[in-house]
Amino acid sequence: MNEEWRGKGYSFFQNKQCEYFPCHKTSRPEDFSCLFCYCPLYALGEKCGGAFSYTEDGVKDCSKCLFPHRRDSFGAVNDRFRDVAALARRKD
Repeated sequence: MNEEWRGKGYSFFQNKQCEYFPCHKTSRPEDFSCLFCYCPLYALGEKCGGAFSYTEDGVKDCSKCLFPHRRDSFGAVNDRFRDVAALARRKD
């Protein structure tokens, strides 16, 4: 994994003025990143790598997942872009 993103401004963002900040319970709000407000890995379903569950209706529930919101998760989330892009690839 490429680590040149560490310490760069684009790898971490907080919006403390957001009425939902932090949107997931955490003991470390200072390390909670809002960069991936909507998880780009959600569409990977069971292969996202996060801590999720499914509701009785079969909807993916990520309310207890902090994976994309951790300060050190930027590289791991970006490394999964090819998996997400494969879902959108044209199937001729």
